[in-house]
Amino acid sequence: MKVIFTIFYIIISASVSMAGGYQLGLHSHKNIGMGLIGTSLNVDASAAFLNPGAMANLPEKFNFVAGISGIRYVTKFQKEKPSIYQAATDNPINAPFHFYATARLTNKLSFGIAVNTPFGNNLKWEEGWAGRYLIQEITLQAITIQPTIAYRLTESISIGAGFVMATGKVDLKRKLPLQNESGEGEVNISGSTMNYGFNAGIFLVPVPAMNIGLSYRSLIKMNLDQADANFSAPESLRDFFPETNSVTTSLPLPANLDLGVSYRFSDNLMAGIALNYVFWSAYESLDFDFEINTTALNDVKSPREYSNTLIFRTGAEYQILDNLFLRAGAYFDPSPVNEIYFSPETPGLNNIGLSSGLSFLPLENLSIDLSFLYVIGIEKEVSFLPANFSGTYKSRAYIPGLGVSYSF
Repeated sequence: MKVIFTIFYIIISASVSMAGGYQLGLHSHKNIGMGLIGTSLNVDASAAFLNPGAMANLPEKFNFVAGISGIRYVTKFQKEKPSIYQAATDNPINAPFHFYATARLTNKLSFGIAVNTPFGNNLKWEEGWAGRYLIQEITLQAITIQPTIAYRLTESISIGAGFVMATGKVDLKRKLPLQNESGEGEVNISGSTMNYGFNAGIFLVPVPAMNIGLSYRSLIKMNLDQADANFSAPESLRDFFPETNSVTTSLPLPANLDLGVSYRFSDNLMAGIALNYVFWSAYESLDFDFEINTTALNDVKSPREYSNTLIFRTGAEYQILDNLFLRAGAYFDPSPVNEIYFSPETPGLNNIGLSSGLSFLPLENLSIDLSFLYVIGIEKEVSFLPANFSGTYKSRAYIPGLGVSYSF
């Protein structure tokens, strides 16, 4: 029975990482530096993703933005008392990227393209750790491509929308409580998927110093069809766990509704706030259909019962020289995870984010953008009851970023 649970939750962990690990907000270094309040900003081509409506309000005819971030993410685990057992991750660096381009076709109509990585994770727990039957290592990359149009209805109202194509790849490893020739058994799950959604927004300028933005990114259901499931088990059990198998499942990338307000207090100072509502409740359960079933490996349905979350963000930008801008921001991102289904493949804690950034303009239209985001995962005692695995988690993420933007 323990082996059966192990195999089931290997597949579940892969799906959790794609849909409910952490949702990256690293879509522009100017936005990151201000606490990710980008819904009400029209500072560069990142508006194509952050709020398509703002794209029609960009002052320049052509805008280009490109950048990359480096995520160093560390999670620590303490087994429930009276145990003194501890473990930590040794994660490789994750490097999400973004590219945006916009063009004003007429005085009112604009076109743009957004390419970025809104979901991604590289996680590796230390060898032999207590939760290795739940997860040992996982790599995830999700990329979206979004052609976008925007139209300026009046001097103070603009609207926009984009078609989103989402692609994703996942590769994970988990140990099995079985002994084979080289030690413990293992399973490796790998697969890719693609689906579609949309992004829409409205951008308002009620008074010259104020911007209001409202945007919506739709739910995208990622159907993972015929993912490879390769088992390493003792020869005597290979009839129960075929060395080569496959599994099909479906999971949601949740919808987002963002509302932001920014205000220019002076020629040098701009500040804003944003509310980001994430529809995690779409993640109710996961169904798994194995191509090859055995007496020890059956199809399974697992409840997840995530909850919707509301993220509060604030940030500011200050121009200290004609060619130098400084930024700072903060946010609170509550965990959507049900406490009794808390799994260590991408620990979803309550997060506090603190950010900073700067832009230097060596030329009038060329900006070199830097950002740094520090994320604190607040310590919490939780359980994964299906496997009777409990303990306390805490985490830290260090995310520097470098980009360039150009307009004319």
